[in-house]
Amino acid sequence: MSTTLCQVMGFLVSSLGVAGSIVATAMDTWSTQDLYDNPVTAVFQYQGLWRSCVRQSSGFTECRPYFTILGLPAMFQAVRALMIVGIVLGILGLLVCIFAMKCIRIGTMEDSAKANMTLTSGIMFIVAGLCAITGVSVFANMLVTNFWMSTSNMYQGMQNVQNRYTFGSALFVGWVAGGLALVGGIMMCLACRGLIPEESRYKAVSYNASGRNISYRTGPYKGYEPDTKTRKGTGYEEGPRSEDGRRSYPSKYDYV
Repeated sequence: MSTTLCQVMGFLVSSLGVAGSIVATAMDTWSTQDLYDNPVTAVFQYQGLWRSCVRQSSGFTECRPYFTILGLPAMFQAVRALMIVGIVLGILGLLVCIFAMKCIRIGTMEDSAKANMTLTSGIMFIVAGLCAITGVSVFANMLVTNFWMSTSNMYQGMQNVQNRYTFGSALFVGWVAGGLALVGGIMMCLACRGLIPEESRYKAVSYNASGRNISYRTGPYKGYEPDTKTRKGTGYEEGPRSEDGRRSYPSKYDYV
């Protein structure tokens, strides 16, 4: 699978996941009234994250928002926060992913910068998917707990608890949306590897001499005075001193 195709597929799948998370958060059917024991009823109740609704048999529906958050359970508020965080991260990931597409050239942006942006968007999609899945799962756990508590009270003869709530369609939409965002984020992370340039070319380093070729002349160093001590050897005699105080040494022609 090419890098461009993997990027495009990851972007499309993640977009569907983020859109599904937004739809699931806005839906009112997170929990619906259980009609197992009473299939024929004049009133049908269902609840969402933001309001509760009542639908009558005549078709009239009335919804009432939650005016305060103080009376809501802490887990219910946590579900709200998780869904909102997932949506925000998903939207930011989509914006980053658009500029990181390999098929879109923006100025002189290098492939290494696109690779970093692709990896960042992939991580955002993964976190957004995990937030959506976690939020939906926490709400489903709350429904299961309340359902069995209501069932136990009904079997014990407590008639004041009549309504039991079960899974609504919004939960399934949230699970699917979170899974799509998670898969899209993984695909973006895989596409990041194809954008990293392969460092297969090694730059040759040329070493130059620190200085130019210098020709040296043989000769005594200035300021160096030869040793005037007497050297032992055959045919060597020290000559008399001249008027200026210098000694004169016999040459080779003097021995002929």
